[in-house]
Amino acid sequence: MAGVTLDHISKKYGEVTAVNDLNIQIRDQEFLVLVGPSGCGKSTALRMIAGLEEITGGDLYIGDRRVNDVAPKDRDIAMVFQSYALYPHMSVYDNMAFGLKLRKRPKAEIDRRVKEAAELLGLQNLLQRKPKQLSGGQRQRVALGRAIVREPQVFLMDEPLSNLDAKLRVETRAGLIKLHQRLLTTTVYVTHDQTEAMTMGHRIAVLRDGVLQQLETPQTLYDRPANLFVAGFIGSPAMNFFPGQLTSDDGGQDLYVQTSGLKLRVPEDMRSKLGAQSGREIVFGVRPEHIHHKSEVPNAETWRTASVNVSVVEPLGSEVFAYLSANGHEFIARMDATAHPHPGETIETVFDTDHLHVFDKETEQALV
Repeated sequence: MAGVTLDHISKKYGEVTAVNDLNIQIRDQEFLVLVGPSGCGKSTALRMIAGLEEITGGDLYIGDRRVNDVAPKDRDIAMVFQSYALYPHMSVYDNMAFGLKLRKRPKAEIDRRVKEAAELLGLQNLLQRKPKQLSGGQRQRVALGRAIVREPQVFLMDEPLSNLDAKLRVETRAGLIKLHQRLLTTTVYVTHDQTEAMTMGHRIAVLRDGVLQQLETPQTLYDRPANLFVAGFIGSPAMNFFPGQLTSDDGGQDLYVQTSGLKLRVPEDMRSKLGAQSGREIVFGVRPEHIHHKSEVPNAETWRTASVNVSVVEPLGSEVFAYLSANGHEFIARMDATAHPHPGETIETVFDTDHLHVFDKETEQALV
C-alpha cells in the first residue's frame, strides 16, 4: 500500500482548465473523498491518478514513484466506476477472476483471491450466477470484488453508489466503510453527495471549478468552513445565509450581525477575532439545527430571538423542517417535532449564536 501525492496538478482541455494547481497529500491507508458539484474536476482528478487522463502540469506520485508517464496497468491501482461494467456472459467468479487471468496468475492463487474477496463481500453463494441474476447492490459488490482481488496499492472509486436506490445506497455505504476498515487500502473516492462524503471520508477535499476550496476532516469542514461555498455545500439542509453588516452599540462594547428584521449579538470569543469592524459588509450564516422554537429555549436572551413567519412545515418523525421568513429573508430551521410549528403562524425563534458563521461579502472567505 502507498500514499498518493498530487503536486500542483493541472488539466486543460484547450482553453478550458478542468483542474487548476491541485495540491493534495493522500496518506497511506487513508480514505479520502473528492466532493463537489458536477463539473468541478473531481472525476478528472481521479482519472489522472488512474492514468486515464494525461496530466497537463504538475507531478503525480504513488508512494515514492512518479507516475506521470506510467501506463495505467503498471500503476498498481484498481478502479470502480459508476457503471458496474460486468461481462454478462460470465459468472460472478469469472468476472472477478478475469483480470488475474489476463495477468497469468497461478490458478490456485486466483481461486484463493476470488474466494477471499467473495467471503469479504458476502458473495460466496453467488459465484456461479450471471450478472442478470443479481440485484443492483449485488452487481456493485461484484465490481468491488473485481477490484479487491487485484490487491492494489490504491483503490479509486468514481461515484460507485450512484446507480443504487436510497436504502441500498445507505447499506452499501456502510459496507464500504467496514471493507476499508478491514483492508486498510488507500482509497480515493469521488462523489457529488455531501452525505456520502461526510459519513465515509477520513478527510474531504471540496472542489469548485477545478480549484481546491478546503481539505479537512468532515467535522472541521462542518464546524469551520473556509468560505461561503464550503459552508453552503456541506450540511443538509444547507446553511442559511443572510446579507448584512457588523454593527456595535453606542458604547462599542457589543458587536452585532444585522440585517433587516434580524439583529444578533456576536459572542465574546468571536468579537475578539473580528475586532473593531463596525460597518463592514458581511454575510452571516446559521445552520438549520441552530435555529430553535422559543418553547425549546424558554429563557433565551432577547438578542438571540426573532419573530418569524412559518410558510411550510416538513414533518420527519422525530424532527421537522420549518421554512421561515422574516422581512423578506427566507430560511430553514430544523426543530424538534414537539415544537409543532404550523404554516401561516408567527412564532418566536431562538438563534444559537455560539455557532454563528461570518464571511466577508467581497472575498466570501470566513472571518470567524
